[in-house]
Amino acid sequence: MRDGPFGARLGWGARPTLIVVDLVRAYTEPDGPLHIGARSTAVVRAVADLVDVARTADVPVIWTTVRYRPDGLDGGVFFRKVPALSCFVGDGAHGRVAAGLAPADDDLRIEKRFPSAFAGTPLAAHLTAAGVDTLVITGVSTSGCVRATATDAMSSGFAPIVVRDAVGDRDAAAHHANLHDIDTKIGDVIDLAEAIAALRG
Repeated sequence: MRDGPFGARLGWGARPTLIVVDLVRAYTEPDGPLHIGARSTAVVRAVADLVDVARTADVPVIWTTVRYRPDGLDGGVFFRKVPALSCFVGDGAHGRVAAGLAPADDDLRIEKRFPSAFAGTPLAAHLTAAGVDTLVITGVSTSGCVRATATDAMSSGFAPIVVRDAVGDRDAAAHHANLHDIDTKIGDVIDLAEAIAALRG
């Protein structure tokens, strides 16, 4: 979406990778402390479709989850700022990948502690070693970990592509505002059908 001096399209590179950011039960189950509401079902379905297409096309898939030690010191200020993150202490049910999704044995799995999937993790090194140039971003939440991951992807030299139908947020206004900001200043925001067609191609 072109918006004055902003919004040029990055497009797809030659080596994309799909990342599923924190799509765990704390966000998708009705009793989850971070539940994103009715949109969660559609997001899980869209991510499942993308994962299936990526695997068929031999596009790597990366999954992030969140886990903290009991005192939360490894989460620093973020853990203090968002008390609900205590649901990710240890290996509880809230931190497990959403029902209906299942990482494959050869998918990369990354445990993170901060909003960006790059912060304090080996993600950038892995993508560089694999020759990746495009990071297709899905998951939750649009205004938090998705945006932070897209920003760090761009800053690290990977073109971020956020799939509109495959991300979600508890706040609809924040969801749409952050998609607008990502599309104008950080990466490309595209629909599910376009993402599927590009992965197949």
